[in-house]
Amino acid sequence: MAVALAATGCGAQTVRIDPPETDAATAGTCADLVAALPDTLLDAERARVRPESDLTAAWGDPPIGLRCGVARPAALAPDSYVEEVNGVTWLPQPQDAPTLYTAVGREAYVELTVPSAHGSPAAALSTVSDLVTEHVPPLPEGRL
Repeated sequence: MAVALAATGCGAQTVRIDPPETDAATAGTCADLVAALPDTLLDAERARVRPESDLTAAWGDPPIGLRCGVARPAALAPDSYVEEVNGVTWLPQPQDAPTLYTAVGREAYVELTVPSAHGSPAAALSTVSDLVTEHVPPLPEGRL
């Protein structure tokens, strides 16, 4: 995921996140998820995202970034190491020092990038997992 921070004239920050290309049904699901995201994540305030999109969100500096409706991760295989947080399965990448987590097994794949400067990603994964559970239906049993 490409996430870049840019300062604006008023001291507020703008984060550039390229929105994924997706179909209309997935975009609708993702828009509901993004609209429900909190104003603060890991004590970081929500930032403006450019280009504006219902599929992306960001918080803080360095930016925590979220993209909904991304393609199925190429690294996802039946034997991939995954973590479950509040009923949501996440693929950490890289496995040994993850900064990118992708929620899998849902009608929309959701990427969450948590820079190490924010410390443990556990609280962010927990918060986002609860919202993914509420807004992004699971795939049929056994599918990731």
